[in-house]
Amino acid sequence: MVDAGIVARIRELRPLIRQNALRTEHGRRVPDEVVAALSGTGVHRMNVPARYGGQRTPLRTQVDAFAEIALECASTAWVTLSHAGVSYIAALFPDEAQDDFFTGPAGPDVRIGGTLVPGATAMPYDGGYRVDGASGFATGCHHADWHLLTAAVVPAGGRPQEGPPEVLWVAVPMSELEILDDWDATGLAGTGSNTVVARNIPVPAHRVLPVGPMLAGRTPSKTNADDPFYRMPVLLLFCAWTAAAALGLGRAALTEFDERIHRRGITYTFHERQNEATVTHLQFAEAQMRISAAELVAGRLIAEIETKAHDGDPYTPLERSRIRAECGYLTRLCKEAVDLLASAAGASSLQRSVPLQRIARDINALTLHSFVNPATNLEIYGRVLSGVDPGTPFL
Repeated sequence: MVDAGIVARIRELRPLIRQNALRTEHGRRVPDEVVAALSGTGVHRMNVPARYGGQRTPLRTQVDAFAEIALECASTAWVTLSHAGVSYIAALFPDEAQDDFFTGPAGPDVRIGGTLVPGATAMPYDGGYRVDGASGFATGCHHADWHLLTAAVVPAGGRPQEGPPEVLWVAVPMSELEILDDWDATGLAGTGSNTVVARNIPVPAHRVLPVGPMLAGRTPSKTNADDPFYRMPVLLLFCAWTAAAALGLGRAALTEFDERIHRRGITYTFHERQNEATVTHLQFAEAQMRISAAELVAGRLIAEIETKAHDGDPYTPLERSRIRAECGYLTRLCKEAVDLLASAAGASSLQRSVPLQRIARDINALTLHSFVNPATNLEIYGRVLSGVDPGTPFL
């Protein structure tokens, strides 16, 4: 059964999230009590299979939920959507691994982190693998129960490598990984996206998910194989979840700007209230139109992903590359709106206690994410439009 109240419950937590936004940024991680409160809303159950007590929440509702969090703190939103999103990937693992994930002490509220940066290696060993190496950008690692480490398979016994290595997602309990305290960023600073390190960790075969077949829609879960909910392509889902963060930041900037223009003037002009100035009218309207356009683009790609999953229709390369381009484009629209409002907010907005300056830094960081970067995504879409290979398997 779908939990329709999750967005309302998250909305009730917005004051708590806002009160802790500066603490999140300064501490470079989300405070424990905020994570616990969000878990209490059921947000981490949204992509967990129903047989474990999960919700299988519609994608539109998920985007609305994450955007509500981003309205107050993008770092908290990014950690939450990362944990909830990676649980979707966990539901594609072999069923035995799903039992490991979702029947442990945390139950369906388990928090699973993961990255798609192959910095580790996996060597075949005793029917499974031994995993060594580091994985950067491990968002929310301090609060994760499990981590999906991306590892390239290396031959056992020093045999030579033939062709490109197979890439795996290997599931490792966070208690077995070392966390390096190396996340010190100017944007999305509170995500705790440190590097995690595996040192010769044995991973049984059932806790392995080959990345290549997964990208092609072939996954080992038998129980979820015929469930339309788990037909949604993982990378396109991350497009939608990222859209939630961008939209939340854009809406937050509009709200903050609206509050400021009624209580401040424009220094060295005759305008005692910023909201009376013609330039403000133009800036505010332009920013609002960009956010509105971004919302329309997001609505289109969300509806397409959900419809195709329900109907079982396959994607063409053109459709996949367009959705990825749309994600980058709407994120750019949100950034342009935020930049416009931040530039019109006056020097007093540079104070760290003023959310607008943090919103501007966070949206900049979001557009630099390798999977969301607007220029990269437009190039990929343009290549497909031009009849050449997209140049990436990540579609």
